[in-house]
Amino acid sequence: MSVRIDIAGLRPEQVAAAPSPLAELGMALHALAEPGHHPGLQGWAAGVTARLDPHLADRLYEVDFLWRTTFSDLFLPYAGIPGDAARPGATLGEELDLLDELTDEQFVDAALEFNYPTAYGEPSHGPLDDPGQHRRVLELAALRGPRQMSFTDRLLTDPPRIRHWLRRLLEDCDEAFFADTWARLCPRLAADTRHRTELLRRKGVAEALTSLSAAVTLDEAEALVTVDKVGAGRTATAGHGLLLVPTSMGWPHLMVLHRDGWQPVVHYPIASPELATPPPSVEQVTRRLAALSHPVRIRLCRHLARGAFTTSELAQIHGLTAPEISRHLGVLKKAGLVTTQRRGRYALHQLDVTVVARLGSDFLEGVLR
Repeated sequence: MSVRIDIAGLRPEQVAAAPSPLAELGMALHALAEPGHHPGLQGWAAGVTARLDPHLADRLYEVDFLWRTTFSDLFLPYAGIPGDAARPGATLGEELDLLDELTDEQFVDAALEFNYPTAYGEPSHGPLDDPGQHRRVLELAALRGPRQMSFTDRLLTDPPRIRHWLRRLLEDCDEAFFADTWARLCPRLAADTRHRTELLRRKGVAEALTSLSAAVTLDEAEALVTVDKVGAGRTATAGHGLLLVPTSMGWPHLMVLHRDGWQPVVHYPIASPELATPPPSVEQVTRRLAALSHPVRIRLCRHLARGAFTTSELAQIHGLTAPEISRHLGVLKKAGLVTTQRRGRYALHQLDVTVVARLGSDFLEGVLR
């Protein structure tokens, strides 16, 4: 499985590397929501969380599904602006202005990415235009809980109001903690983009792309970029450029924006912090490796690393019966890789990414990529 980018006809000058304060804010919010995904940032996350105003924390919790799994395409709004000249802004304010330039349809589709993922990457009428999709989106949001149901209902009823509310929330995050973080990270990100730009100028697109990660390959004969991920998708640069956006807070996530009609973006990490690895027993390692030897369980881990799911939800996603999913979950739980919490009458399962990190960063990077 992989995400592929068709770059046929792409000219070198259409490839650009640039840091993005809004994208880095998205990764910062993700690290705050899921510090287990980012062992090297746990100290930073704990410090920010301890100082966070309770009212702001409550507002963030209200919509944390926009960044808890990875982060929404709303944090890369320039990719949705028509043409190939749109670039990230120099400041967060400039990028929030670009977010304001998206149409209501674009904004709603991106905001619903995690409620209604089946439409991602495919041309379709959105829920603002299609009554059938409108009902389906609300049904799926209800399954994910009252917060997502409430947000989705308000979003579909009054998109401009939600857009204003979200902008104010992100501006408050900047004032509370992100401005200082960005000032520290920006020079390093700028240096990396200068390096990528020089690679593009001196050695060409192939060298610049493959230097991003060992998971990125280019078949020049087929004009096809392949990003190795536990997931599948396809997009093309036809009529667009290709943006390379670095992140200092994002390891191990290597992400590709491949939304239909949007400019492709490769959002790549520039750091790989070392993981703390207290020595487990040989028996524990053997049990865990055996649990991860089945392809279905690897695919389950990919979803469970990004959020909590019920057995029924996992069965629907993977096209299996609930008993089959339960058997695989039992193996993962026996190995200590999955935890289960009850919420009312539902049992929610989630990957313990801290345990997986101890097992090996290669597997963790694979399922989170």
